[in-house]
Formats: sequence, C-alpha cells, structure tokens
Amino acid sequence: MANLRVRLAIILVCGIACQSTLAQTRRNNIYRNVPAFGVLKLSFGTGFSYYIGDMRAKTDLRFIQPHLAVALNYRLAERFSVRGEVDLYRISGKQAGGPIWYNNLSFRSDNVAAYGGLQFDIFQYSDDRFLKPYLFGGLGITGINPKAKYEGNWQSLPPLMTEGVAYKRSTRIGILGFGVSWKYNNRWNFVVELSDNFANSDYLDDVSTVYPNPAGMSELALRLSDRRPELDPATLPVGFSARNDAGNQRGNPKVKDSYGFLSFRAEYVIGTQAKRAEKRKLRCY
Repeated sequence: MANLRVRLAIILVCGIACQSTLAQTRRNNIYRNVPAFGVLKLSFGTGFSYYIGDMRAKTDLRFIQPHLAVALNYRLAERFSVRGEVDLYRISGKQAGGPIWYNNLSFRSDNVAAYGGLQFDIFQYSDDRFLKPYLFGGLGITGINPKAKYEGNWQSLPPLMTEGVAYKRSTRIGILGFGVSWKYNNRWNFVVELSDNFANSDYLDDVSTVYPNPAGMSELALRLSDRRPELDPATLPVGFSARNDAGNQRGNPKVKDSYGFLSFRAEYVIGTQAKRAEKRKLRCY
C-alpha cells in the first residue's frame, strides 16, 4: 500500500511538471515563429547626442551630451514597421577653440522631440538571426531652448532676440537612421541605433544671420549677442575690432542646424497578434 502511494505521488508530480512545461512551451511559442503582423514592441534607453551647426561645423567630442529615448514599434509586415518615439536630449557648442573663436559665442539647449515614421528591416522578421540590421526614418517636431552662461547663470536666449529676430520655439525635423537589433530571448532584444535629425530651423543654437542694430536692445541682450568684448583685445586677429559692428556675419543662414543620436536600448515584446487572439478565445470560455 505504501509503495502504491509513493508511485501515485511520483506520477502526480511528473504530471504537474509536464503540464507546467507544456504551458511554458505554449507561452514561449507565442513569441517564436509568430506572424509578423501585429507584433508590438516597447524600447527604451540612453546614449549620446551631438550637434552640428554654426558653432560647430563637424562632430566634436568635447560637446557630446546625454540623450534619453522611449519608442513603440508596431509591425506591419515581414520587413516593415511603424514606429513612434519621444526623445529628451541636450546639445551644446562653443566657438572657443574653433576657426571663429574670436566671436566667443556658446550655447546649451535641453529639448524634447517626438516623431513618427517607418522602419525597414534588411532581413525578414521570421528569419531567426542573431543580429538584424534595419533602416528607419520619419517626421516630427523638436523644441528649441538655447541658453548661454553669463556671470554664473544660464540665460534663455530666445526672449532676448540676440539677432533682432523672434524665432519659433519649436520646429519640424526629419529623421534618418540605421540600427542593429540583437536577440537576447523571445521577449527581449538589445538595440544600437545611429540617427541624424535635420531641423527646419537655423536657430537651435541661437545663431543664424548677422549682428543686429543695437538700438532698443536690453543690456543683457547686447552682452549675449556679441561676446567678443569679453576677450582680451590684444589676442584678436589683426584688423579685428573689440566689438562686432551691426551687419557683421554672425552665422550662416544657408545651412540649417542638425543633431544626431547614438542610442543603446532594450526592446521588449509587449504582445503579438497570436497572443491577443489567444486571450480573446480564453474570454469566450
């Protein structure tokens, strides 16, 4: 009798274990070899931002700044997805140490941006590959909030109209990028992305055209519009005055500003079409 109870206990434990294994297998299969359409993913991460504009004509490692991102991706087909993203980023630049150091301008800007777009995968979603490269692009909007440090305080530049122009505090952006996804398991991926964000504005850095007529400008606006007087006149190039005249070139309006991101992210599969269909069936019973 005792032996019979032991055998029944062993059979019961094995049955429970098998049932648990089968259930786990069914849950995992929901995220393995599923139809591409309807897969919804959430990604989040951090990285670096860089700025290219009138205060920096090329990427300069001195001005690499932080960047945070949250995105949703909804798959439409084997190679195509729609994606939406919100970014919090900082960009900065200064003319000190560059070819026009003698104008002595600088800025920092903390902005929020959002966009929607499309993603194209080089390989099909159903291909079981360790690494999957893709391209993406979209259209969106970013805030513009340049500030300059003066006497220990960060001063907001747009209200001062340092070029005599009341420019908009937001602008449209176009995004182009490249990414690589690494599959960790059926629910998690890790992603690296590199993107360029082209702004429809030349005022991300508060610099675009010429030095304005000083008439009617506040004392703070004058000081932050032309910062050459902060330099030692003896160090200026030959023939350069201690202050810029109205109409002198301050920026290059022919080339608009841009910024880019290098992002490192985690990506989580929120659900699939198969998962949602299974839940609907369960609710019917």
